[in-house]
Amino acid sequence: MIKTEHLCKRYGSLTAVADVSFEVHPGEVLGFLGPNGAGKTTTMRMLAGFVTPTSGHASVCGHDVETDALAARQSLGYLPEGAPSYGEMRVSAFLDFIADLRLLQGARKRARLDYVIERLELARVLNQTIETLSKGFRRRVGLAQAIIHDPPALVLDEPTDGLDPNQKYEVRTLINEMAREKIIVISTHILEEVDAVCTRAIIIARGRIVADDTPVQLAAQSRYHNAVSLQLADRQKLEAARAAVAALPQVATVEVSEREARLTALPRAGALILQDISDLAQRQGLQLKELHLESGRLDEVFRTITA
Repeated sequence: MIKTEHLCKRYGSLTAVADVSFEVHPGEVLGFLGPNGAGKTTTMRMLAGFVTPTSGHASVCGHDVETDALAARQSLGYLPEGAPSYGEMRVSAFLDFIADLRLLQGARKRARLDYVIERLELARVLNQTIETLSKGFRRRVGLAQAIIHDPPALVLDEPTDGLDPNQKYEVRTLINEMAREKIIVISTHILEEVDAVCTRAIIIARGRIVADDTPVQLAAQSRYHNAVSLQLADRQKLEAARAAVAALPQVATVEVSEREARLTALPRAGALILQDISDLAQRQGLQLKELHLESGRLDEVFRTITA
């Protein structure tokens, strides 16, 4: 597992991380969320052994990151924020260099190089220097060096930062594949990342953990949980539809988007209103482009918890 116990980091009078404790087990993908300055990257750096904790402990696969540092780092693949590398090196030389650092040799080295080059689609940039790569390709090279030695644990800081939608999909697919047998922690501020790959989410604010649950359970804390969204085909009927929906006894409030001709009905506590609204739309003869039940909005929960 990856484990932290009362982890703290102070810089003079500034406390960047305060009393952070959690465990991550094989098969879990933990999303580590927080606003800028919350302590996400500092926590990731302590896990990776790049920053020494002021107090508390962290371990990777049973190896303490301070007292058994080499074994901890051998068990870990780390993608730092910004994916720093040697800009003057060609991609092929850089990956070969990292393979050597990870003590890969012979057929094993060739197999792992072939795997990361193919899986992250790096073949066409192998002869380019890293400084000439796009941000997306630099990110992919950074991810390649993190997984080249097939570690049991991964700490990935903003793994899809700078990638286009297709590249994001490919990287998320790779993370989901690796999650079957690895321990993965992803530090991110991109909430769609959590929905796409994470089985669990921790939210950190001002250096402290303020929430720890599955994405589904966190979204269920949203006031939009079990809300119903309907989009009308006829914009002219929007106001009449709003009044009719608002009059339903189990509806607490109705939000209106005139641009999209959309109503969002929020239920009273514990109420289920989808059937009532569906029946109303039928009675009123409303032509709907869309009608759906919301599970909740993680972004709203995130704002509420970290505000």
